[in-house]
Amino acid sequence: MNRHVRLNASGILMACLCFPQASLLAEVDAPRLKPVPDFLTLPDSVKLGKCSAVAIGKDGELFLFHRGKQPILCCDAQGKFIRSWGDDLIGSAHGMRVDPDGNVWATDIGHHMVFKFTPSGKLLLALGQIDRPGDGIDQFNKPTDVAFGPQGEVFVSDGYGNNRVLKFDRSGRFLAQWGTAGTGAGEFDLPHSIVVDAKSRVIVGDRENDRIQVFDLAGRHLATWPGFAPYGIALDKKQRLFVADGRAQQIVQLDATGKVTARFGKKGAKPGEFNLPHMLAVDVDGNLIVAEVGGERFQKLRLPDAR
Repeated sequence: MNRHVRLNASGILMACLCFPQASLLAEVDAPRLKPVPDFLTLPDSVKLGKCSAVAIGKDGELFLFHRGKQPILCCDAQGKFIRSWGDDLIGSAHGMRVDPDGNVWATDIGHHMVFKFTPSGKLLLALGQIDRPGDGIDQFNKPTDVAFGPQGEVFVSDGYGNNRVLKFDRSGRFLAQWGTAGTGAGEFDLPHSIVVDAKSRVIVGDRENDRIQVFDLAGRHLATWPGFAPYGIALDKKQRLFVADGRAQQIVQLDATGKVTARFGKKGAKPGEFNLPHMLAVDVDGNLIVAEVGGERFQKLRLPDAR
């Protein structure tokens, strides 16, 4: 185990523990993921840029978010292109989720906004002040991701600038917030991803602190799970947690207690390898769809127990 010093997202020197990659891989079984090649059928007009996020619709459709023209792409469950939108609205793609009603939510770190769309691309709600970053209850500073509570609550990880989580009702009315910059419990160094599980736990990827923090719906700290850089977090139907670790260039699988049960992949450009895996989702058949910023691609990977 080695110690090194690096800068965090705020430019503050931090001492970190660095574990050799080999020992990480030896901790858990590493079953193989089977890549599904050429699963997307996109028109010639679409040239993928940095691929930031992916979300799964109520009917299994794929919503893909990338940093290029036609930033929001909708494909059917087999990957065939249906429609796109967002050129006149999105500044820089980041996170994307689909709520229980099937609406598509996108976080825009370019304009400091959170948008809610119908599946066909009609804008329903905009949270934030466009091109006006700030720390007010009606502002964001590069918001990263969105999650949904059991009563329709909307949780936003306001990550790059503010190191906090904000909670809204389903109509976008502010309810609460928590978090400040730091390394303690309830403090963040770039909250980058967020989900709410079946136990109503708010699970936040505290990226630059190399950990996940777990809260209740009111923001009370419940647990800390260290040992990886959680760029993206996804839950499957079995409530297994999958983490895109952009620092280790791996996908990490966790159980409900935060224990690592599997690690997949390594850095590279081949199918099943990763170049900065950023966000991810589990499709209706249990396959992983991974958005790569560095690789500028979406990968579909079949888990060993996918149907």
